[in-house]
Amino acid sequence: MNDLELARSVTPRPILQVGEDLGLLADELVPYGRFKAKVPLAALDRLADRPVGRYVVVTAINPTQLGEGKTTTSIGLAMGLSRLGHRSVVTLRQPSLGPVFGIKGGGAGGGKAQVIPMEDINLHLTGDAHAAASAHNLLAAFVDNHLFHGNSLNLDQARMTWPRAMGVSDRALRRVVVGSAGKPDRDGEFVMTEASEVMAILALAVNLKDLRLRLGRILVGFTKEGKPVTAEDLTCAGAMAALLRDALCPNLVQTLEGTPALVHTGPFGNIAHGNCSVLADQLALRCADYVVTEAGFGSDLGVEKFFHIKCRASGLRPQAAVIVATLRALKLHGGGGTIKAGRAERPLPSGLIGPNREALTRGLANLEQHIANVRAFGVPAVVAVNAFRDDPEEELQLVKNWAASAGAAGAAVATPYADGGKGAEELAHAVMAACDQPSAYAPLYDDAAPIKQKIETVARRMYGAAGVRYAEQAESQIEQAARLGFGRFPVCMAKTPLSLSHDPALKGRPSGFTLPVKELRILAGAGFLTAVCSGIQLMPGLPKNPAGERIDLDPETGEIVGLS
Repeated sequence: MNDLELARSVTPRPILQVGEDLGLLADELVPYGRFKAKVPLAALDRLADRPVGRYVVVTAINPTQLGEGKTTTSIGLAMGLSRLGHRSVVTLRQPSLGPVFGIKGGGAGGGKAQVIPMEDINLHLTGDAHAAASAHNLLAAFVDNHLFHGNSLNLDQARMTWPRAMGVSDRALRRVVVGSAGKPDRDGEFVMTEASEVMAILALAVNLKDLRLRLGRILVGFTKEGKPVTAEDLTCAGAMAALLRDALCPNLVQTLEGTPALVHTGPFGNIAHGNCSVLADQLALRCADYVVTEAGFGSDLGVEKFFHIKCRASGLRPQAAVIVATLRALKLHGGGGTIKAGRAERPLPSGLIGPNREALTRGLANLEQHIANVRAFGVPAVVAVNAFRDDPEEELQLVKNWAASAGAAGAAVATPYADGGKGAEELAHAVMAACDQPSAYAPLYDDAAPIKQKIETVARRMYGAAGVRYAEQAESQIEQAARLGFGRFPVCMAKTPLSLSHDPALKGRPSGFTLPVKELRILAGAGFLTAVCSGIQLMPGLPKNPAGERIDLDPETGEIVGLS
């Protein structure tokens, strides 16, 4: 059976029963049908005095274009912990429509380790992404409306920085011209909803008051005198907050084994901060013994941002981190073959799926960097070797045994795709042991450090770069951000996930390279600065054969087909 058929083969539990397992009251759930619900923030207030569970973040090595099963492993681990008698919750981002209809396909896990209802989670769920796009574009409309009706704030059209947002990939919208009858045109752009500041704010806000304040602080541009202009100045923040009120509440769903899952917000891991909402984690930690949360892509991206941005906003501290690796990705980093960009190549090159100890051994250097990245924050790291059906057993054991010599606190071979929670029990034992070890989380840079020092700390320590090269535009924007008082913000790096460097062709553990930063964006409401590396687009394009070509609606049954 494919993933969609597997998801439909399970009879879900009523969502009120799932909530009851978490200690939630019936009137603390707002059902969206029988199998999904929103959890109002009042529930978190009631549970505020409960002890906090153990917090585990899941990351990975640099993946292939096909993904290495990080979401599947996260779900499997939560189910495995439950099978061992612990209350566990997995917290995930909602998949973006861009990848669903583009290269990746769905993002609700795979095989016997999925969250359901799979179709809803991959598409609209409870409408949060649409609310984020609507709020974002409302502000864009307010900007242009202000310009049309006299421009009383004296906005400088050439310095308006607020883009528009859309939830599907469309490279034609990367650069657009906006204007209205009788008024001068100006350059504009679209970003993915999941790369928007509104989505970041939704993920980082800790309550409605915080949401409202963050929205008001959004920087949309500058006046002709050089004064910053905010959403509050345009009297739009209140309307944005009204659109986002319900979207701020976490979404409760379940795994294929009926254990609780919270799926909330969806910032991309390479061009945004790549983690689910602070509120989902805070709620889960007061309802469970273990909370497993996933950070986007590898430790050079999602986990670095988890530690520097999300933990800063939430005040939460993880006890352990899991690094997902596969033999095929390790062999890719060891020169065992290539996977063409933009297509899920089948069959894979024999050097990636057949026995290839030489490439595997060379590729371990990539995993070694990711172990070092996690340990740099003072957090124990557990390696999860996500096994595929035909993986050579001796190579799986090689990686597992090698991990300890590279500084991992534990390692396990996991088979959640094929075996569900049972296939992650060994990993669950390793994670529990790691959580018993001392964890002394600390960021790699101080808030007061200069902006360039923050960027260079990440580039050198997380990526292995020799230095950073700043484009003229980036130099000017860094100076401006510091002058305006935003220098204490953490930095969100936007770069390729396919390499530790900025260049997707540089595999393994590259060194001696210079990281090129082309621009710096101020996300004053979200509370961070985005440093965009050369070659990165905030609006992805579709591949030659998008996954959406396979998706359809059965006119006889009304069922969606082709999701993966």
